[in-house]
Amino acid sequence: MLRKLWRGTKLTLLAFLALLLILAGAAFAYRAWRHHQIARTTLIDPATGVDEALFAPIGGIQQYLTIRGQDRSNPVLLLVHGGPGVSTSPYPRDVLFAWTRDFTLVQWDQRGAGKTYGRSGPLSPDVTIDRMAQDGVEVAEFLRAHLHQPKIIVLGLSFGTILAVHMVKARPDLFYAYVGTGQMVSERDAEPLAYRSVLEKARARGDRQAIAALQKIGPPPYRTQSDLGVQRQWARAYEPAALSNFDLLKMILFDSAASPRDIRDYVRGIIDSQNHFFAQDMTGPLNSVDLRALGPDFAVPFFVFNGADDDIAPSPLARDYVAFIHAPEKQFVAIPNAGHTAMNSRSAEFLRLLDQYARPLAPRP
Repeated sequence: MLRKLWRGTKLTLLAFLALLLILAGAAFAYRAWRHHQIARTTLIDPATGVDEALFAPIGGIQQYLTIRGQDRSNPVLLLVHGGPGVSTSPYPRDVLFAWTRDFTLVQWDQRGAGKTYGRSGPLSPDVTIDRMAQDGVEVAEFLRAHLHQPKIIVLGLSFGTILAVHMVKARPDLFYAYVGTGQMVSERDAEPLAYRSVLEKARARGDRQAIAALQKIGPPPYRTQSDLGVQRQWARAYEPAALSNFDLLKMILFDSAASPRDIRDYVRGIIDSQNHFFAQDMTGPLNSVDLRALGPDFAVPFFVFNGADDDIAPSPLARDYVAFIHAPEKQFVAIPNAGHTAMNSRSAEFLRLLDQYARPLAPRP
């Protein structure tokens, strides 16, 4: 009896193992096919364009950059990613590829994030927002020399808006224009607005799970990073046209060329950077940032394109910040039916705004 039972169990285990092997083989085959498809549709002619991935000496360490553009005479657009720590290196090549027709798009894995984390390690305890912004200035200087361009356009996303605003304030001579999306101003002022907005949406939907979770943490100031995470969870859930967690996971695992090590470094960089700048007890340096303290005067054109339904960096606060500053040219645009990820979820609309406001400021050679 025991022998028959063992034989049946063994056959079941073998069948299960065979099924796993088949599924794994199918997943690898699909991933290879997706890479081939994406590579075929994102080719750049080296005679006229640029397609590079490299480590550059920035801030005393090696930091990772990708540089892609279909026409070398186009203006350079430096994307300063958000997070903190949410690098763009694991994303597939076709994400924002349409932008490479009008810009030479540079994506930078900041100190302690993505492939920079993999090469140069996590953030040291003494790293400040000023140090990160100085890294951005050095990236801009590197790009000017490397791509033979007099100036560049900088695009800040979420946490990246804090760094990019510091960059253009410190070195306006390097930049044709500043563009922000998911524009942060002050966490202390933003969080109560964001919390109230998400709770109102939960009540309008009759979402008892969300209402209970939000009422449990209570309104800001949050006591822990986990409390902040609850608000962020529901903000993303209600964001129009945002990628779901499943879609993001699928994109990184199958559409991206990121290796398992790259994905590991991506996740570690996010965790380490969030702990560094927020801190588990919400006493990190990001919680005391207020960009208005830099003063209202900017020497470069200043544009903010925010999702109208942004419940992480609320658009009313961003609009008031643009009204507060003085710049040679400025504009606030609320993108309808979009939230914190408007740059991706409304990519074509965002590119149209870049072409309308920022690109004309960079004269063609």
